[in-house]
Amino acid sequence: MSLDQLSASAVEQERMHGWAPTRWFRTSPDDGGTAAAGLAIDSIPRVIIVAGGDGTVRSVIEELEGSPIPVSLVPVGTGNILARDLGLPLGDIATCMAAAFSGEERSIDMGVAELESGDGPRRHVFVVMAGIGLDAEMARSTSAAAKHRLGWFAYVTPIARSIIANRRFQADYRVDRGPIRSTRAHTIIVGNCGTLAGRFLLIPDAVIDDGLLDVVMMRPVSRFSWLWIAAQLTMQKLVHRSALGRRAVRGLRRTRALAYTQGREFDIRFEAPHDVQLDGDHFGRVTTARISIGPASLRLRVPRASSYARSVDTASESAAGAGR
Repeated sequence: MSLDQLSASAVEQERMHGWAPTRWFRTSPDDGGTAAAGLAIDSIPRVIIVAGGDGTVRSVIEELEGSPIPVSLVPVGTGNILARDLGLPLGDIATCMAAAFSGEERSIDMGVAELESGDGPRRHVFVVMAGIGLDAEMARSTSAAAKHRLGWFAYVTPIARSIIANRRFQADYRVDRGPIRSTRAHTIIVGNCGTLAGRFLLIPDAVIDDGLLDVVMMRPVSRFSWLWIAAQLTMQKLVHRSALGRRAVRGLRRTRALAYTQGREFDIRFEAPHDVQLDGDHFGRVTTARISIGPASLRLRVPRASSYARSVDTASESAAGAGR
């Protein structure tokens, strides 16, 4: 998808609805969208269009935090997890662009990650997932070029290496400032959305506007445990759409290898610094993290429910647009 295609679709909508010309701001390889988002916000738009993947969306909404300006998505990234969760038609530029100009608004939750490392505290937002362990390792070791060329298959090698090594870390955690618990985990993911790249349903109870975070801890003790985890994730993907299937999956989830919990705030402290990722981007190594939820804090403009059907996936360059 090129900027010319995006612009042509925007021009058609401008003419239909009497809007001023849309201004486009390109992202750059060394900036995931922060600078483009700042320029878009400075133009005082009625809506900001984000053409990119989850990482680009995250960069834009971090700049936009606290603003009443709504965001509209044209999903052209690798995973497009947020867009999938919203049921947006991937690959359908016209429908996504129409949503920016005449769609309906809805509010969803936004995660807040307060991270502590040797460089001092940092604060970032996310909309999909925060991850420690395998999730963060994938974000650190997978290049943007590989993701663009291979899609979610680019994650196969880091996943295989991590499973074979099966390195676990020690951590103390608590939910909603409750009692402190200790665990040895391979991966911990705090999700606002529940689906991974490759459309694997990791967190069946995650809902993007329920005011709650969902936490999953992978705690395999052997390679056999990984086989069980893979089987459960596959089953969740296949049966979660039916009420009976969801009840069956909830029963299976009560195991040590794949543990779930839910709350509004998740605090964790590591024995040694660990990598962390937010919405697919690596954010370095941290010693402690407090992850909380901002209920209904992000305004989106999405297609009207009756105006579209789901489509197929594509991937291309990122951009942020400001419609006036």
